[in-house]
Amino acid sequence: MQPANFYRPTFAQIDLNALQMNILNLKKHIGPAVDVIAVVKANAYGHGDFEVSTAAVKAGASMLAVATPDEAIRLRASGIESPILVMGASPPSFAVTASQNDIMLTVFQTDWFLHIPALPNMLKIHIKIDTGMGRLGVTTESELSTLIQTINHRQDVVIDGVFTHFATADDEDVVQYTSQLEKFKTFLHCFPERPRCIHTANSAAALMHKESLFDAVRYGISMYGLSPSAYVDQGLPFPLERVMSLHTEVVHVKKVPAGSSISYGATYTADEDEWIATLPIGYADGMLRGLSGQEVLIQGKRLPVIGRICMDQCMVRLNGHVSIGEPVVLIGRQGNEQVNIEEWAQKLQTISYEIPCVLTNRVPRTYTP
Repeated sequence: MQPANFYRPTFAQIDLNALQMNILNLKKHIGPAVDVIAVVKANAYGHGDFEVSTAAVKAGASMLAVATPDEAIRLRASGIESPILVMGASPPSFAVTASQNDIMLTVFQTDWFLHIPALPNMLKIHIKIDTGMGRLGVTTESELSTLIQTINHRQDVVIDGVFTHFATADDEDVVQYTSQLEKFKTFLHCFPERPRCIHTANSAAALMHKESLFDAVRYGISMYGLSPSAYVDQGLPFPLERVMSLHTEVVHVKKVPAGSSISYGATYTADEDEWIATLPIGYADGMLRGLSGQEVLIQGKRLPVIGRICMDQCMVRLNGHVSIGEPVVLIGRQGNEQVNIEEWAQKLQTISYEIPCVLTNRVPRTYTP
């Protein structure tokens, strides 16, 4: 259904029932003693952070996780009251605002505390440990011990959690994953008191490695119905329900004679008389030029995008005449056929994570409750 107040028939449908089912199934898999942290960074992987956060909390997520301070503030401003953790780096200047808005911050540098004043409210922090990702986090036990001591000397900061991030939890080869997990366990001995929330498992680890669960898991890509990798997809403990689909309509149909060229650069030439449909979606919407040749669904049939994708439009070769307004599914199911996000990712030589994130704000999201 085309969303109200939008005139162009291009939109992404977000199935919040499917998202909640993915959370409920994970909760059954990991058991009642382990909490679910819903990862809603990057506008909930392009699905809509407020709507996804609301649905995730209703389904039993106990905490939300974002990547940046601005994402956390956006959720608070929209009325989200659930605990929020900023997993990325936050500048010291954000500490006061975080304490005022009950936003938890990730800390991994002792010198960070040299630049924050006395805080108006207690600031909860999670310490990030780099066990092998090579991104953010303390890397030695002495560094961690110094950081813990620095925090414990303050009356306005409390260690609420500690975490790490696995680089290869979605791989069949578990050597790197196992090394990181064992290293993390060693780091835990540095804490005089056990933090309230210890979390290491991302989607892949939560689905495949129960030994990594601890107190909570960070549910990201698979909350949206996508497997972290082909390997994980083969061993899923429960089916993942796909959350996003992408739709538009045919806005123009024409029959072109053999020899006609289509779109910029004349890279496509009709071998015979052909019916061509124009769709109102292009690379400014996130349908990148590399998707030329990708198939879409019209009347339940797979039909190819031809020629170069334009900024706002693209063209499809039809099997015959169709009506203006004919529904088109670019991602999702129509009849007995389905086009998956993984197809787009393979066509673009990237990962499925990237596809919903590159769909721009020009594509409205509509929600099934």
